Amino acid sequence: MDYMKGYNEWLSSSFFDEDVKEELRSIADNQKEIEDRFYRDLEFGTGGLRGVVGMGTNRMNKYTVRRATYGLAQYILEKDEKAAEKGVVIAHDNRNMSREFTIESALTLAACGIKTYIFDDLRPTPQLSFTVRNVNAAAGIVITASHNPPEYNGYKAYGEDGAQLNVEESERVIEKVNAVTDYSSIPVMDEEKALEKGLIKIFGYNADEDFINAVRKQSLCEDIVRKVADDLKIVFTPLHGTGNMPVRRILKEVGFKHVLVVPEQEKPDPGFSTVEYPNPEDPAAFKLAIELAKENGAHIIIATDPDCDRVGVAARNKQGEYELLTGNQTGALLLDFVLKNMSGSGRMPGSPVVIKTIVTSRMGDKIAAEYGVDVADTLTGFKFIAEMAKGFEDRGEKSFVFGYEESYGYLAGDHARDKDAVVASMLAAEMAAYYYSRGKDLFEGLEELYKKYGYFSDGLENITLKGREGEEKIKDIMKHLREEPMEHINGAKVIGVKDYAQGLDGLPKSNVLIFDLEDGSWFAARPSGTEPKIKFYFSAEGITREESENRLEKLSASVMKHIISMI
Repeated sequence: MDYMKGYNEWLSSSFFDEDVKEELRSIADNQKEIEDRFYRDLEFGTGGLRGVVGMGTNRMNKYTVRRATYGLAQYILEKDEKAAEKGVVIAHDNRNMSREFTIESALTLAACGIKTYIFDDLRPTPQLSFTVRNVNAAAGIVITASHNPPEYNGYKAYGEDGAQLNVEESERVIEKVNAVTDYSSIPVMDEEKALEKGLIKIFGYNADEDFINAVRKQSLCEDIVRKVADDLKIVFTPLHGTGNMPVRRILKEVGFKHVLVVPEQEKPDPGFSTVEYPNPEDPAAFKLAIELAKENGAHIIIATDPDCDRVGVAARNKQGEYELLTGNQTGALLLDFVLKNMSGSGRMPGSPVVIKTIVTSRMGDKIAAEYGVDVADTLTGFKFIAEMAKGFEDRGEKSFVFGYEESYGYLAGDHARDKDAVVASMLAAEMAAYYYSRGKDLFEGLEELYKKYGYFSDGLENITLKGREGEEKIKDIMKHLREEPMEHINGAKVIGVKDYAQGLDGLPKSNVLIFDLEDGSWFAARPSGTEPKIKFYFSAEGITREESENRLEKLSASVMKHIISMI
């Protein structure tokens, strides 16, 4: 009953104000809710914080945000003697409490003598990544819960390189955060005083200009865009998030004339009122965009998530219906488009490399090989792609040209060290223009790739298991898969199991299992690092579409039946 001790301490402490106590008193008869709020401290993991907004130690609130920020402050001051002067850049999305958490972070940093830069309003996550390096800051913070449901918010910490903190850096920050056991001991400066002392600076117009200019440098075929701009129609939706202004601006600057924005989803809305789940991976999120596309005969639909680091693309299929491309399909198309244009224009650097994650389709390996480009695989999470790219750059080994993951994250160029839906939206639109100029749509372009490289079918299944009990079930599933691994699936022998918890292939340890089958299929199991769920990835290859899809269906059904039997 330790959680009750924490609950009662918050209720009795003079440090917490009456609004906090009123919220906590409202759940006095809900034992399960009290337990969920107080059975642990909201964990500062390798991805920062992510949780439901509310009062309690296991919730996103100003106290847990201050605690995380104070830990980060101690880390950067210890690491860099000039950190206070270099400062920290903070950006935020449009979620509930995002602006308030931004200010709380800035005031905590100010109390530690650290200068902060904040934007006047919401900005996309990739702009934060770019700006940290652009102003030579010591670190960065983004207040966002990405594509999580409305009740969530989050906190992501970035290093001076503009990338999310790597495993080693995160562990050192975690030590500092965990050392804070008393919220009342965290210093917080008065906002008026912080502004007066110049410890909080608000970015002006130039910060946006610099970012957009950096994105535009990755443009690949503005000549083709100009030729088709009078005819090509694009529907765009920011899904109530931060992508509205930057994506519309970059599309206009590279020459697109007909960009229709879904009016119901144009303005920021922390409740995401038109979608159940503000995620461009979810076909349901495209409902209004598809209606607008049908009304206007649009050729492509682009959707960005709330913090504008992921992008989903939909196009018309053979039946004339708009269909969402998977993250792997969009990644394959973008990869081929980028490499083709860089090779054809002489922009390909020496020793080029593409970086993708271990759960991303292996179709990319074949595409890259066609252009003489190396492929490197890394752990799930774009920070690992950024870390590997920086390592190649620092050692002078390879030149990063493109990075992607199956979960709709893409990056071309080195302006950012995180996935960037602004640059990816621009390239997706240019890619649509390229295929349109050839009398083709994106699905016909994808068919060209399949005929050349083989048919790849991929799937993803999620099982959500909330709370303490859910955590234990997820642990049990992974334990069972390790101790009693599947040996045959639908008659196909499992020929290899990779357990990344052992630290394979020179990568940090990670709770991921990958099972390879003799027919070239594979599946992976990975607990989510940001949501209470376990993810299962499936991939199958075949000579024909029917063969690959049939293999995928049987693989997924067999594995999930086995998994569900454990729950």
